[in-house]
Amino acid sequence: MLRIGLLLLVLPGLAMMVGYLLEQSAVDACLDGGGSWNYAAGACDSTDSHPFIPFSSRHPWLVNGGMLLSVAGLLCCLVGLYSRRS
Repeated sequence: MLRIGLLLLVLPGLAMMVGYLLEQSAVDACLDGGGSWNYAAGACDSTDSHPFIPFSSRHPWLVNGGMLLSVAGLLCCLVGLYSRRS
């Protein structure tokens, strides 16, 4: 139970960080090239300027689901630690 809890606690956060950093590197490359990143389409646009849309607004299932899995992992860790001491 403790190992499953630790996996559920750590892996969703890592998955969100990897997704965010991959997207952020594409945004940075677009801005370095003189373009504007279209967050809604996920593509670089060299003609128009586009507003910033937060990662949590564009990927609510990923962020909320990841947080829910992390909380479930925390609860599994607590149960695993408590049951070992009893």
